[in-house]
Amino acid sequence: MLNRSRFTMKESAMSVIRWLGLAGLMCLTLVPLGCSPDRAADGNNRYVIATVVKVDGIAWFETMREGVEAFGKDTGHRVFVLGPAKADAAEQVQIIEGLIAQQVDAICVVPFSVEAVEPVLRRARERGIVVISHEASSQQNADLIIEPFENAEYGRHLMDELARYMGEKGEYATFVGSLTSKSHNEWVDAAVAHQKEAYPGMVNVAAKIEDYDDQNLAYEKTRELITTYPNLTGILGSAMSTVPGAALAVEERGLQDRIQVVGTSLVSVSGPYLKSGAAKLISFWDPADAGYAMNKLAVMQLEGKTVQEGADLGIDGYRELAGSPDRPNLFYGSAWMDVTKDNLAQFETK
Repeated sequence: MLNRSRFTMKESAMSVIRWLGLAGLMCLTLVPLGCSPDRAADGNNRYVIATVVKVDGIAWFETMREGVEAFGKDTGHRVFVLGPAKADAAEQVQIIEGLIAQQVDAICVVPFSVEAVEPVLRRARERGIVVISHEASSQQNADLIIEPFENAEYGRHLMDELARYMGEKGEYATFVGSLTSKSHNEWVDAAVAHQKEAYPGMVNVAAKIEDYDDQNLAYEKTRELITTYPNLTGILGSAMSTVPGAALAVEERGLQDRIQVVGTSLVSVSGPYLKSGAAKLISFWDPADAGYAMNKLAVMQLEGKTVQEGADLGIDGYRELAGSPDRPNLFYGSAWMDVTKDNLAQFETK
């Protein structure tokens, strides 16, 4: 339960300031401090759930915000989204520290660095706060982890698509948001391992270039790659930012027929490049659905409900969860979608 008498925190970024404004509004309806020790925000079991994203304000997480807010509207729970103004693990930790101090009921988190948030998530759980993680299959301090799909399978799929467009030969580069972005690295590791077995005519000449979820940085890094590797014919992106940044660099050089750009992104930022041919394929899961799923799992955990393999969350892509043989709290959906120039019109709102 949020505590009105302690409702202050040091502002470290505009995203935190925005959260303070939202949380301040929530305080107006909280119960007096002397009420029941139940962590629920009021007697109607309406919980306070924070979703902490990697970067506030970029298209991917603004779409996730839509799903979180839809969950709040559908259920009456008090939900909000916040994150660092830029990809910064230390600032994400600071935000979570603030949420612990405010005694929220649950924290849903998409970590920029799984390792960096482990200590603060452990403290959250020690204080009775439910923790749900996403894009963090190795997270140790989480009640439940929900992934949109099995990461290695997705990585192999992306490589199959890149290989198809490259004619199964040539030099390619791989991008990740950062070397601490767990899911990105799992996708790329699986993709490259698959390439070595299935497509020996391809060569990974530049591995795991970090763009820190920044489209402008992806653009600059791609310009450098084109100069350094004049025979480059493929780019595999992981962060939402890579495809549009890389595709712009390719388009400016008039190289869309030579360099094949494939990766995770959204139509809202990469659609124009699919139309122009500077990007060949994007794949994604709907971050709005992921945000909704995380918050739904948080409430299930708060209510003591068991989540098992085969569970139906009532959300597309999460209607029959697969379990992990190694981690009883790790679950996978089947949520990815591919978009090319040919089917772009079906996805133009994504």
